[in-house]
Amino acid sequence: MRKIFTAVLVTALCSSVGYGQTIIDRDPEIASMVKEVSADSLRSYINTMVNFGTRNTLSTQTNPKRGIGAARKWVLQKFNEFAANSNGRMTAFIDTVTYHPDGKRVDSTIILGNVVATLKGTDPNDHRIFIISGHLDNMRTNVMDRVNDAPGANDDGSGSAAVIECARVMSKHAFPATIIFVTVSGEEQGLLGAYYMANKAKKEGWDIEAVLNNDIMGSNNSNETNIIDNTRLRVFSEGLPAYETEKQAKRIRALGLENDGKARQLARYVKEIGERYVDNIQVVMIYRNDRFLRGGDHLPYVENGFAAVRITEMNENYNHQHQDVRKENGIQYGDLPEFMDFEYLRKNTAVNLSNLANLAKAPAMPQNVTVEVKKLSNYTNLHWDKPATGKVKGYYILMRETTSAYWQKKIFTTDTKADLPYSKDNYFFAVQSVGEDGNESLPVVPGIAGR
Repeated sequence: MRKIFTAVLVTALCSSVGYGQTIIDRDPEIASMVKEVSADSLRSYINTMVNFGTRNTLSTQTNPKRGIGAARKWVLQKFNEFAANSNGRMTAFIDTVTYHPDGKRVDSTIILGNVVATLKGTDPNDHRIFIISGHLDNMRTNVMDRVNDAPGANDDGSGSAAVIECARVMSKHAFPATIIFVTVSGEEQGLLGAYYMANKAKKEGWDIEAVLNNDIMGSNNSNETNIIDNTRLRVFSEGLPAYETEKQAKRIRALGLENDGKARQLARYVKEIGERYVDNIQVVMIYRNDRFLRGGDHLPYVENGFAAVRITEMNENYNHQHQDVRKENGIQYGDLPEFMDFEYLRKNTAVNLSNLANLAKAPAMPQNVTVEVKKLSNYTNLHWDKPATGKVKGYYILMRETTSAYWQKKIFTTDTKADLPYSKDNYFFAVQSVGEDGNESLPVVPGIAGR
């Protein structure tokens, strides 16, 4: 076996494992893209969206200056502007479907539309897709109110602005894998646009490896508790998989993987990469699929078996969500731009961008990762095959104690096997592919060899 190098992650500083810290270098191209993310651009996008008056999914689609129809056309225009700088790699369109009254939150036939920009990967053999999503629609106190003004600056102008800004910056770069930027409609009406896209992806067999859903990510304060904090960002992820849970239950129980589903692995990845590239931000993992009494556009994806997470601000202000604009008892209600923190939104957008770029630049995940359990041993014997696509410099073996939330150690090797002097009973392991520029794939937790 070739020589193995060990590095302890920054998140392991307080770990009992006694190894020194090694700084992991930033990819210069990704670091440059992160610097391009502009708070001023994000502010301009949100002001434009607010100026459409309302973006309720049931609102007018024929008025050129007001309603969801005008907002969709504007986003498409922005995507097409960015596509002009992509050397033909980016294309954009509004993906529509006729949606009939459902007796719930849709009372008339509508054209449901998602604005989609696809930055095609440069490797024809690489079919991986990475998606960043925000919802373009919004609501007043009454979700059926399609006429009156609803600013929707933060919910979810912030997520849509992040999608648009990532498309602007990333359209000028090339990646082996494909990135899709989408602003969906119908979220407030029941996640309609996301269900349409996720179901379509499942039916057509899209190779989606990760979905970053951004919803309410641009304000830094909470009502009631009055906490102000623009240095932390939450990422929500499911534990047990929503997709084919019973089918997977035996393996999950046998290997103790209740905390290691695809979404949870993606959340750990978002934390590590986001904190690597974005200064003065801590990504806080929340071990829930979403908040109480709420839901987001990542849910349709996890229900279809894809890895998806929700990215949202640390402290929500409910006076500024789903509220008619008004002032009562000295309190200003309504989702207005004046309550936004655009520097905070810049950082949160950069967390998304750095993750998308690192994933799309990395090789595919290693294949057939297994651990040997044929005999009692205080060693851990791992085997894997090279990824289907991508140029590989080597692999990281990830380790953490069973009680640790984060990977504590990275062990680099150029081999496709490793014999480690750590008991497989006491640690969790995973393997990542590492590209020539140091970009890592998502981790793969080993299965049992011979099963």
